[in-house]
Amino acid sequence: MLFKKRNKEIEVERFEVKSVQNIPSLGRVTILVDRETGVHYIHTWVGTGSGITPLLDQNGQVVVEKPFR
Repeated sequence: MLFKKRNKEIEVERFEVKSVQNIPSLGRVTILVDRETGVHYIHTWVGTGSGITPLLDQNGQVVVEKPFR
């Protein structure tokens, strides 16, 4: 229940997968959106490791989708 929120007895997933791209020479890149804050994250999976960080726009600002709901 770490990433789920109960809303009137309906479980709502906190994160939405916006896109998934497999890059043969790199690995898998996934864009996630936090439904609570609208913040976009980029998750990379390369070989046996992975990482996640906020997605930045061309000005270095965190990408936030408002209103998200």
